[in-house]
Amino acid sequence: MKQEKEEMQEILHVKENLHEQEEELSLEEAFEQIEEVIARLEAEEITLEQSFMEYNRGMKLLQRCNETIDRVEKKVLKINEDGGLDEF
Repeated sequence: MKQEKEEMQEILHVKENLHEQEEELSLEEAFEQIEEVIARLEAEEITLEQSFMEYNRGMKLLQRCNETIDRVEKKVLKINEDGGLDEF
Protein backbone atom coordinates (compact mmCIF):
# COMPACT_ATOMS: atom_id res chain seq x y z
CA MET A 1 0.00 0.00 0.00
CA LYS A 2 2.84 2.40 0.88
CA GLN A 3 4.61 1.59 -2.39
CA GLU A 4 1.45 2.33 -4.39
CA LYS A 5 1.08 5.69 -2.64
CA GLU A 6 4.72 6.56 -3.40
CA GLU A 7 4.24 5.57 -7.06
CA MET A 8 1.13 7.75 -7.31
CA GLN A 9 3.01 10.70 -5.77
CA GLU A 10 5.83 10.21 -8.27
CA ILE A 11 3.34 10.06 -11.13
CA LEU A 12 1.69 13.29 -9.96
CA HIS A 13 5.09 14.97 -9.69
CA VAL A 14 6.01 13.90 -13.23
CA LYS A 15 2.62 15.07 -14.47
CA GLU A 16 3.11 18.52 -12.93
CA ASN A 17 6.54 18.86 -14.55
CA LEU A 18 5.16 17.84 -17.93
CA HIS A 19 2.35 20.37 -17.63
CA GLU A 20 4.86 23.16 -16.98
CA GLN A 21 6.96 22.08 -19.97
CA GLU A 22 3.89 21.88 -22.24
CA GLU A 23 3.05 25.51 -21.50
CA GLU A 24 6.30 26.55 -23.20
CA LEU A 25 5.99 24.37 -26.31
CA SER A 26 5.74 25.69 -29.83
CA LEU A 27 3.04 24.24 -32.06
CA GLU A 28 5.59 22.07 -33.86
CA GLU A 29 7.00 20.76 -30.59
CA ALA A 30 3.49 19.96 -29.36
CA PHE A 31 2.81 17.96 -32.54
CA GLU A 32 6.06 16.04 -32.03
CA GLN A 33 5.06 15.22 -28.48
CA ILE A 34 1.64 14.05 -29.66
CA GLU A 35 3.41 11.64 -32.02
CA GLU A 36 5.50 10.38 -29.08
CA VAL A 37 2.35 9.87 -27.00
CA ILE A 38 0.79 7.85 -29.82
CA ALA A 39 3.92 5.69 -30.09
CA ARG A 40 3.85 5.00 -26.35
CA LEU A 41 0.14 4.14 -26.48
CA GLU A 42 0.83 1.66 -29.27
CA ALA A 43 3.55 -0.09 -27.26
CA GLU A 44 2.52 -3.52 -26.01
CA GLU A 45 4.27 -3.22 -22.66
CA ILE A 46 2.29 -0.17 -21.48
CA THR A 47 0.12 -0.59 -18.40
CA LEU A 48 -3.48 0.53 -18.19
CA GLU A 49 -2.55 3.32 -15.78
CA GLN A 50 0.27 4.51 -18.04
CA SER A 51 -1.99 4.43 -21.09
CA PHE A 52 -4.60 6.51 -19.26
CA MET A 53 -1.95 9.09 -18.33
CA GLU A 54 -0.60 9.20 -21.88
CA TYR A 55 -4.11 9.54 -23.30
CA ASN A 56 -4.83 12.49 -21.00
CA ARG A 57 -1.52 14.10 -21.88
CA GLY A 58 -2.23 13.68 -25.57
CA MET A 59 -5.68 15.21 -25.22
CA LYS A 60 -4.24 18.22 -23.38
CA LEU A 61 -1.62 18.66 -26.09
CA LEU A 62 -4.30 18.48 -28.78
CA GLN A 63 -6.39 21.05 -26.95
CA ARG A 64 -3.40 23.36 -26.70
CA CYS A 65 -2.72 22.92 -30.44
CA ASN A 66 -6.35 23.72 -31.28
CA GLU A 67 -6.25 26.85 -29.13
CA THR A 68 -3.02 27.98 -30.75
CA ILE A 69 -4.39 27.40 -34.25
CA ASP A 70 -7.59 29.30 -33.37
CA ARG A 71 -5.53 32.27 -32.13
CA VAL A 72 -3.47 32.28 -35.31
CA GLU A 73 -6.59 32.10 -37.51
CA LYS A 74 -8.07 35.10 -35.68
CA LYS A 75 -4.87 37.08 -36.22
CA VAL A 76 -4.99 36.26 -39.92
CA LEU A 77 -8.39 37.92 -40.25
CA LYS A 78 -8.28 41.68 -40.63
CA ILE A 79 -10.97 44.33 -40.59
CA ASN A 80 -11.73 45.85 -44.01
CA GLU A 81 -12.77 49.46 -44.69
CA ASP A 82 -16.48 48.63 -44.22
CA GLY A 83 -15.94 47.07 -40.80
CA GLY A 84 -16.17 43.50 -42.13
CA LEU A 85 -13.58 40.79 -41.76
CA ASP A 86 -11.36 39.73 -44.63
CA GLU A 87 -8.83 36.96 -44.75
CA PHE A 88 -5.29 38.27 -44.78
